[in-house]
Parts: sequence; structure tokens; C-alpha cells
Amino acid sequence: MTFGAERQMDPRRPVPNPRAALAAGALVLAAFATAAPPAAAVEGAAAVEGVKLLVQADRVRIEIDGRHFSDYLFFSGSKPCLYPLLDADGTSFTRDWPFREDNDEERDHSWHRSFWFGLGLVNGHDFWRMIPEKNTGEVRHDRVLETRDGAEGVLRVAHRWVVGEANVVCTDETTLRFRRVPEGTIVDHHVTLKASHGPLVLGDTEEGALGVRVRESLRVVHADREGTGTIVNAHGDRNVAAWGRRAPWCDYSGPLADGRTVGIAIFDHPGNLSHPTWWHVRPYGLFAANPFGRHDFEGLADQPQAGEQKIPDGGTLSLRHAVFFHRGDLAAARVAEHYRQFAELP
Repeated sequence: MTFGAERQMDPRRPVPNPRAALAAGALVLAAFATAAPPAAAVEGAAAVEGVKLLVQADRVRIEIDGRHFSDYLFFSGSKPCLYPLLDADGTSFTRDWPFREDNDEERDHSWHRSFWFGLGLVNGHDFWRMIPEKNTGEVRHDRVLETRDGAEGVLRVAHRWVVGEANVVCTDETTLRFRRVPEGTIVDHHVTLKASHGPLVLGDTEEGALGVRVRESLRVVHADREGTGTIVNAHGDRNVAAWGRRAPWCDYSGPLADGRTVGIAIFDHPGNLSHPTWWHVRPYGLFAANPFGRHDFEGLADQPQAGEQKIPDGGTLSLRHAVFFHRGDLAAARVAEHYRQFAELP
């Protein structure tokens, strides 16, 4: 479904604050744990094949083969995100906090919300963290441009990057593609940043860009103990050694309580800026691909602008990644093979 001209909005109009419009969102999020399964998941219901996207008041619900996979939440904290992220059997891949409080997960970095995109320096403003007293920015959902159901589901949305109540720094258009493969689910994330309100300077910082916060059981370390998870990149760098290294892909995996292994791999497309990208990946569960943090990642303290990128007024910059939520370890999930297939996409 493509949304018509009546949904299009002047990009320089006053910016509404989504907090008022979505005030009920927190209550809806709290209901995830008790929400009824989709009709097709109920025993005896007819099978539903493929990806279906359902536009709702504060989100787009994504179902695959009749089962809940994820929700694109229009506003959570300071930016949109995908949460939850579920395998066909309901296994969750990402941290539940702060969406849910009924768990013993460690409460750190409240802006690490499941699956999101943000940048730590855009014209000097922080669109990565969520610290109101530091006037950090917000990436606000603007509108749904298109949804498409099928073997591959497509969601196309527009965002505004806002500081304060109405200071628009820039805009973006993001396309998400969802598809099932035998080993799990792949989400293709393609964002085009637009210098729609003047030139942009994307600063050199480790804080960015495409981020996932993995489930607690995948962590390499916890605050009070060692974890059982493993980080490994395409070159074989593992755990702490993978931070700040460049590689075309990186994987974060570990065992579940029942003995099964699950993981998340992020793929950097060869057409991207600074490919192969640097990895802002931490043993405590942060997992991010970041093409803008050269001076942080390479220890260039005397070159704080080494990784800076500029977009002229009216210009654009596109980045394409894929996130693979998989069952099994690297070999069983065929992570390297799935990356090769992704890398061949135009």
C-alpha cells in the first residue's frame, strides 16, 4: 500500500511533538507480555504465508507466516525502533528493558532500544543518547510512505531529526525489508539522510549508527559475572578485540537456557561509506555498525575530525545494512553465505 498525497506533509512545517500524540504508547508497550497471539497463530486457524504489515495508531505491526515478528514503534524514548524481535517460535533476540519491567535485566543505557538508528553528532547535536538535561535530539516519526505485503515485506517511512520543540536539523527516508530464510529472519535497513534544512556535518564519534541491544543471554560479560555469549567478525576478531575493528560483517551469539544457540549478525553493504565499517560492539550487549567514528576507533586523538562527513544543502547520504536474526552458530546459520548474497544486491 502506498500512501497518497493526502498523507504528504510540507517538510518545513512546524513540527508536532509526538509525546502528546503517543502518550498511551507506554501502556501499549506494557501489554506485550499479555497480548493475545495473532489469529493465525491460534491452534486450528488457517495458515497465513508471507509478510504482512498492519498500520496502527502508534506502530506498524509486522507478522510473518501469521506470527508476530516485530513492531515498528513510531516513538520510543527519543527515536523510532523495532521491538520486539521474535523468531517463529517466539524466542526474543533483543533486550526487553525498558519496554518491560518484569525481568532482572540490567538497567543501563536506556536509549539502547532493541533495534534503532541514530548518530552521536549531527551539526553538533547528539541523536544517539537520550539525556534531556543535555538537550539531546529526537528522531521523530513523520509518516508512513508505503507498506507492501508478500514473500518480502516492505515498510518505507520518513523521519525528522529535531532539537528542542521544533528545530529541524535534517530529515531521512528509511526503507525496511523483511524476509524469512531457513535459518531465521533478515531485515534490510536502508536509510537516506537528507540535508533538507541546510548543510550537515556528521561528526566523528563512536556513538552511532545502526544499533541493536542483544538479549541478556547473549552478553559476553555481565556486571557481576562472565557471560556465555561470543562476538566474532568476518576476520575472526573475537569479543573485546572486535571493538573498533573494520569488517564487512560481525556476529553476536550465545546459548539459550534450553541449550539452543541463537545470534544476530549485522552486514555492511559494499556500497556504503567507509566500507568495511567500524564496529561499536561491546561485551555488555551493545552492537552497532558505525562508519563515522574513525578517530575514536583508531585512537587518533589528535585528529578529532578524521571520520567527519559533510552533506551539502539539499544533498543526501545513503547507508544500507542488513540484520540477520538467526538460529544456530555461525556455521549452522550460514552467516558468511548470507552476507555474500546481501553484498551482491545492487
